Amino acid sequence: MRQKFIRNISFNVLQLVINQFFGLIVFYLLSKGLTKEDFGELNWCLAVLLTAFNILSFGIDQVLIKRIAEGKDATLQLSLYFLHVVITGLLFYIFLFTSFIFFPSLKQHYFLLVLGIGKLFFFFSTPYKQTANGLEQFNLLLFMSTCSNFIKGIGLIIIASLNTFTFRNVVLIFVLGDFAEMVACHFIIKNNLKANIRFGIIRIKAYTQLLKEALPQLGVVLFSSALARLDWILIGIFSSTSKLAEYSFTYKIIEVSTLPLLAIAPILVPRFTRMHLKQDMEPMNSSLSTLLRFEIIIASFIALILNLAWSPVIDPLTNGKYGEVNRYTLFILTLSMPFLYLNNFLWSLHFSKGNLRMILQIFAVTFFVNLLSNLLLIPTFQNEGAATAYFLAIFSQSLFYILKTKRTFTVPWPSIIICAFCALLSGIISKSLPMNLWFILGVALLSYSVFLLLTTQLKQNDWKMLKRAIE
Repeated sequence: MRQKFIRNISFNVLQLVINQFFGLIVFYLLSKGLTKEDFGELNWCLAVLLTAFNILSFGIDQVLIKRIAEGKDATLQLSLYFLHVVITGLLFYIFLFTSFIFFPSLKQHYFLLVLGIGKLFFFFSTPYKQTANGLEQFNLLLFMSTCSNFIKGIGLIIIASLNTFTFRNVVLIFVLGDFAEMVACHFIIKNNLKANIRFGIIRIKAYTQLLKEALPQLGVVLFSSALARLDWILIGIFSSTSKLAEYSFTYKIIEVSTLPLLAIAPILVPRFTRMHLKQDMEPMNSSLSTLLRFEIIIASFIALILNLAWSPVIDPLTNGKYGEVNRYTLFILTLSMPFLYLNNFLWSLHFSKGNLRMILQIFAVTFFVNLLSNLLLIPTFQNEGAATAYFLAIFSQSLFYILKTKRTFTVPWPSIIICAFCALLSGIISKSLPMNLWFILGVALLSYSVFLLLTTQLKQNDWKMLKRAIE
């Protein structure tokens, strides 16, 4: 079991490294090659589309993983979900197209229609990827999930070298990448897992049962999708596309820096599901608590490095466009990083146990905290206000998770405070030194490690407990 866990992690990490590598290439070329106005417009369009398609999934993607992990027929689950994404995806695009006819003011966002075609193709690929995830075929998922970013990265490099880096060409490459990923997913699943789409086996009763099971998760998806990109959309409405470009640049770096979270997250739901089925959760309490504590240690360290290296690295790379101007926004956003790891861990724990109603309640509270905070803070404080609203939402989510979990799992909540304090103190000490960046980062790593040892966040038997958690 431990070897399989490590193998799955390895494939997942490799997938993420490839995606993040080409994602960074795409992100860097866009930030350099497009004006702030065009970069902001692109991100606004993508925020609207990704929010819409995430909501249209109805939360079935996570239910699909859970069902397949429980041993249910993968071909039937794949067929049911594919039928769902085709129907909802096409209906949404028809709605989007007719909106441009009846609301002429939308024509200033005309690239939204073109990008929408690409994201529709990408939406069609999700059932294949979730099927591979549920079957824990992370070697196949590696190829299925990297195709789009690979093509986008290579395509943008080509148009940049040919001096044809225009907004129009960028959009066309985005559509091509999403279409290629859909085609790749279809043939990889068909040829390797023998799980083809078979509409003939679909029954209305089976589809309605799937919708009924996913219904509590629909609310979670609705609130979490809005939470993920609500600030982008509202900055575009209340401020300007150039401000959105600055904020989305910082936000994207935060997303990229959560690589360890992205690596472990897909593994947790199938693993927790089997632990609940075997009633093996309570004996694993202490080892899982150690795993969570290490996630928080890593999150705090990444936040520390980001704040120290931000302006010295980003300003030279972007010709001064996105570095110093975003340092306060970055600091506020990095405060939420340990809580992101905590929330994902506890969400996986409760989702695998079927506590969907409780998850829905927590996400509803989080959404309204985020919405009200954004409406109050963005008009006055703009990007810093949006970052503060995001932190308040994530923090409130953590509080509710801790309150709901204390009877079944010991949440190491003091570790969040202690690790954050250790990182902050290390940052203050290293930042005060009149040395070059590499020396400052070295001092930060050393002092952070010492503080963790002194506060017993690093313990002698931690490695033993971690091995037990993944066995």
